Amino acid sequence: MLRTGILGLLSLSAVWAGDWLNWRGPHFNGVADGDAPTEWSDTKNVAWKIPIAGRGFSTPVIAGKRIFLTTAIPKTDAAGEHKFVIMALDRDTGKVLWERTAIEAVPHERYHQRYGSYASYAPITDGKHVWAMFGSWGLYCYDLEGKLVWKKELPKMRMRNAFGEGGGPAIAGERMILMLDQEAGSFITALDKNTGKELWRKDRDEVSTWSTPLVINDLVVVSATNKVRAYNIANGEVVWECGGLGVNVIPMPVVADNLVIVMSGFRSPNLLAIQLGGKGDLTGTDAVVWSNQRGNSYTAAPVVHAGILYNVTDNGMLNAVRASNGEIFYRQQRLPKAYNFKASPVAANGKLYLATEEGDVVIVKLGEKYEVVATNTLTDQFFVASPVIVDGALYLRSATTLYCIRTQ
Repeated sequence: MLRTGILGLLSLSAVWAGDWLNWRGPHFNGVADGDAPTEWSDTKNVAWKIPIAGRGFSTPVIAGKRIFLTTAIPKTDAAGEHKFVIMALDRDTGKVLWERTAIEAVPHERYHQRYGSYASYAPITDGKHVWAMFGSWGLYCYDLEGKLVWKKELPKMRMRNAFGEGGGPAIAGERMILMLDQEAGSFITALDKNTGKELWRKDRDEVSTWSTPLVINDLVVVSATNKVRAYNIANGEVVWECGGLGVNVIPMPVVADNLVIVMSGFRSPNLLAIQLGGKGDLTGTDAVVWSNQRGNSYTAAPVVHAGILYNVTDNGMLNAVRASNGEIFYRQQRLPKAYNFKASPVAANGKLYLATEEGDVVIVKLGEKYEVVATNTLTDQFFVASPVIVDGALYLRSATTLYCIRTQ
């Protein structure tokens, strides 16, 4: 039985309350359960911080008392060789519980020198196992104590302009969905999450994409340049598709009631709010309830809360619209100062948390009216990974350090 989709989102959050099993949180939309701090600094409300070796911009995930994250550490004794590493840390103290090197290899391709890394795929967990996705360097399943359960080799990918790989897998019941779009040889596949056995694979006529699939009931929806597609989870057949997004598609789809909302923010930007339940080619039909070409996210995934869609552009413009019809509450709203974004926003207890490249986290009140609650700074930090909120604590992974922010 697939515990997924709109109804599944509710059941998952009930079963695993307090966990952050995938990079977009318990409801797959960037909304946390509970609250989070509104004040911190280098010297205030930092419960702990720990340096993370190497370079990795993947968002951590949390199951129980364990935090899982990935990183890629260059080796000093071999030119170009890296260790691809997954770590487990104690959520309360930051202590490293275990560290495993999944593979040592020489990467065949570079990444974006400011925003890329060899560990940009988000790990994912179901509370029993954790999967470390390294793309071209494989997929690895561990139990929560760090024992390798299985591993799977994946093809070497060639990404547009060597921007690097990223995104993440999705879990659908006992299946794991991987979408590997690249410049040639793109495909989507379903694996048995317990064994790594391939259940189906479908070729895709797509170029490089960095979006994470979204599971909705018995479908998996994937954003991409040529077509947004909804695949049947059981067999990989395309149920519906819709054209209209631009190139370099990155934001993860999000569900708002009976709509799935997808967007692109690079060249020919577009947002499509697509009615669920359709079949066939929906391009240009009434199934596209509304669209938008201004102020879309290029990198960051949107947040949906109480019927409002929030998104932030890479150059720091915040938008809030009614998710059902695109009614604008505010558009391209400037934040307190000029910021840049790669991290996706998260929401908790009426507040939206926006982690910037400049080391500030701006907190904005949720709702139809724009209002800044607070701005908090961690000196000399750079955020690409998205914030995580669990049990009243805020976890921030910068380029060098993992922080736990908690009211003392």
